[in-house]
Amino acid sequence: MKPTLNGKKVAILIADGFEQVEMTEPRKALQDAGAVTQIVSPNDRKVKGWNHDKEGDAFDVDIKIEDAEADDFDALLLPGGVMNPDTLRTIPEAVEFVRHFFEEGKPVAAICHGPQLLIEAGVVKGRKLTSFPSLKTDLTNADATWTDEVVVTDNGLVTSRKPSDIPDFNKKMIEEFAEGFHVVQQESAAVAR
Repeated sequence: MKPTLNGKKVAILIADGFEQVEMTEPRKALQDAGAVTQIVSPNDRKVKGWNHDKEGDAFDVDIKIEDAEADDFDALLLPGGVMNPDTLRTIPEAVEFVRHFFEEGKPVAAICHGPQLLIEAGVVKGRKLTSFPSLKTDLTNADATWTDEVVVTDNGLVTSRKPSDIPDFNKKMIEEFAEGFHVVQQESAAVAR
């Protein structure tokens, strides 16, 4: 039996420069599983994706980060792209928004460069994860265990490396989001404080 996300609300935190397929494909998988998804962004109305090194499409922003309440969501998706997490990690409200999911034991899925925001939120110490290979040293320096695998699941935290990993990433993301609360997420946040 496939996991269902009926009744679950998922935040997708993005800024301009996110890797478009790392948002659109997981979002479609979440919606197909019954979840309601909302784009949270520092932008007012639209946020612009990228397709590798070319501009992509613009997407409607549902909630500005200043107005977003992590308590209103059951799970969080962090797409990658180089510019996207690099921008978000400089915005205190975005970092706190991410940290709150861990404090509440809620599941989080991050792909490609998305884990940069997890480093900034201070929630990767002692966790096992993967990412785009260029983040290996950053994650290791943040006391995470980095591994080069298609998808890594660590008690409510799902990570993958790149767009070709999306089918496996989506499957594990839906499983973890369906499970809901994970105490290890809270323990990660406690270490960050």
